[in-house]
Amino acid sequence: MAIFGISAIKHFNTAGPNTKALHYQLDPLVRIDSPAVEDLVAQSRYFVLHAPRQTGKTTCLLALQDYFNSGEQYRALYLNLEPAQSARNNVGAAAETILSSLAERERFVLRTTVIEDARERLLARGAHASVKSAFSLLAESSDRPLILFLDEVDALVGDTLISLLRQIRAGYTDRPQFFPHSIVLCGVRDIRDYRMTSSDGEIVTGGSAFNIKAESLRLGNFSRAELLSMYAQHTDATGQSFSPEAIEVAWLATQGQPWLVNALAEQAVWKTAANLDRTVVIDETRMRDAREALILRNDSHLDQLVDKLKEPRVRLVIEPMLNGELLSASDSFAVSPVWRDSDRQYLIDLGLIRMDHDGLRPANGIYAGIKIRQTPDVGLLICETSATAAAAFTTNRVFAAPVKVGREHVAKGKLRGVVLNSGNAN
Repeated sequence: MAIFGISAIKHFNTAGPNTKALHYQLDPLVRIDSPAVEDLVAQSRYFVLHAPRQTGKTTCLLALQDYFNSGEQYRALYLNLEPAQSARNNVGAAAETILSSLAERERFVLRTTVIEDARERLLARGAHASVKSAFSLLAESSDRPLILFLDEVDALVGDTLISLLRQIRAGYTDRPQFFPHSIVLCGVRDIRDYRMTSSDGEIVTGGSAFNIKAESLRLGNFSRAELLSMYAQHTDATGQSFSPEAIEVAWLATQGQPWLVNALAEQAVWKTAANLDRTVVIDETRMRDAREALILRNDSHLDQLVDKLKEPRVRLVIEPMLNGELLSASDSFAVSPVWRDSDRQYLIDLGLIRMDHDGLRPANGIYAGIKIRQTPDVGLLICETSATAAAAFTTNRVFAAPVKVGREHVAKGKLRGVVLNSGNAN
């Protein structure tokens, strides 16, 4: 493949949307179930598409935009709302940013300048009306029904998010001639989990601010067959193969999480010098080494995961798992009186945990490794003076070395310190 005359060698993508000429990828229209999207659009529905971060959501949205624009029935436009995040509760500043981004995308994709030409007039409508007016003008000016894909909606906070959702709701009854035929809200979470606090302290839920949602679609992980298909593309392109054992390691480590599938393979075939020789088979050992390197390097995706673990509602669910408890779908209040079912669903939507036939687990092996490594697991208690010591030990004939050493120390009857650890008996 070549881009602008430069020969491109394909990689496994770990940053931003896929570029077909540069990256191995699955068909995004197949991944997102485009027939289901088409059916909702045909009914002029407003709906939600949510997915954990770095699962290929933006790639799929851009593919849908191009797909609808290639036909003769609709005009479609993708718009990323994340630049307006920095406005926080400043609705006017957020509106200006959204209009600027909308004008730019319109010029790039639709090759028109409707929003740019009317920018000052739209802003004069006021902070809480300018976005609705812009969407109305764009729909009215379009020669076909307009579809808007609004990405990173939940990057907005407080008043800016409340204002956006209410402006869209206000224009809903004017569709399709004077407002977009269909709007797709895209983010990490389902809109039911939007919990917004206005600048005057009012708490507004997503369900109340946007009660015109028809359905929520979720973009999931790769299946095992899709992981195989991704890795087979590298084999076809370079001749370098993956052993069945390596594939098993990759599947257990990632459970099909798209960023992890890509990052693990990229580590194995491009970032490990010994594996750049394409006659080298990526076997179980090499794949395990790649997994360990990925965990230790703590790339941006994994760093975001660690940061998310600091949220109280996340820790309520995660900490019992770290203590070795297997949580069932019905055990939420038995395990913790403050753990709500909505917390569990929130973590599932974020892609942090998964439900299998045994109960709730960390979403994949790599996430479990990150959680264990990032959670404090060693403590040291020290007495200012020598203290009387007593302890109870296992009666098993087979025991770990710490038991032997501990017995010897306690036998003296006095201690100054105790080392405590978790997650590893040895």
